[in-house]
Amino acid sequence: MERVVQFTGPRQVEVAEQPPAELPPGHLRVRTRYSGISAGTELTAYRGTNPYLTRTWDPQARLFRDGEAGIEYPVAGWGYSEVGEVLEISPELSGTPGLPQVGDVVWGIWGHRSEGIVPAERMVGHSLPAGLEPLAGAFARVGAIAYNAVLAADIHVGEDVAVFGQGVIGLLTTRLAQLNGARVTAVDALDGRLETAKRYGAQHTLNARTDAVAERIREATAGLGADLAIEISGVYPALHDALRSVTVGGRVVASGFYQGDGIGLRLGDEFHHNRVQLICSQIGGVPPQLSGRWSVERLQQTFLRLVAEGQVDVTSLVSHVIPVADAVDAYELLDERPAEALQVVLEF
Repeated sequence: MERVVQFTGPRQVEVAEQPPAELPPGHLRVRTRYSGISAGTELTAYRGTNPYLTRTWDPQARLFRDGEAGIEYPVAGWGYSEVGEVLEISPELSGTPGLPQVGDVVWGIWGHRSEGIVPAERMVGHSLPAGLEPLAGAFARVGAIAYNAVLAADIHVGEDVAVFGQGVIGLLTTRLAQLNGARVTAVDALDGRLETAKRYGAQHTLNARTDAVAERIREATAGLGADLAIEISGVYPALHDALRSVTVGGRVVASGFYQGDGIGLRLGDEFHHNRVQLICSQIGGVPPQLSGRWSVERLQQTFLRLVAEGQVDVTSLVSHVIPVADAVDAYELLDERPAEALQVVLEF
């Protein structure tokens, strides 16, 4: 039987069993080894705040429509950070260039389920780079999200960059910004994460609860403010602080997944008076000015290459590897005790 993690209602999790699906033409069957839980986007479905639960996304109009939910409980197989072993390939795919073979360890997106049926075109080039342990493959997508935000920021060597939020994606953003030549100030409300941020390249750290963040950043930059900021936590007051922290004409990249009304965000204040650029980074696409050279696929593959080359450490970010049978405990940990966890991974 196949095991699938599903949300049956807000903060209700179960591991359901179902018969394995037939392998249709043009697909691969992958046996999952690890599946990383997103502490941002995924928890919005767990908590019941995801906009798809109350509205429908119209892909043609690029608008949310009120009146009907786009997804309903039970929400099965949520997740986007999987790694596993190819079990079966549809026979007509034999000889497809770049396609993983039976027995290869691969990374991709097929959700929190013990087996994934994945279209072949989504798995070309998805074999794990040589020398990487399988657990590292679960970071391809979260690493790409951080990478995308750094590309959107358009960092230049020697610039001052503030990164708001030092969870898993924020720490990876800090490291990638440093690799890009930035002098990084890391901001978070948890001292433990700020200590980790120092190991990931932050030159300065500020606690959002106890430090006057914008004032401290301006003091450290001769009164100018940061050249740019990346907000990765998805918290409106943090986005407001990011807007307060940058220089006149500075840039703020909003890469978090913000929920509900913008309580704590006042766009008539520093954003307006300092003519701040506010840019959205979302993993559905790359910055428009780079679309001729970059793609989401390249983001993921390049990030894993950086990990394989030893330039980015991911496995030390794994705080918990939890058997899938105990998935309820994994979500409760991330929801109720976030200070105790970084990357939580389900093991199948």
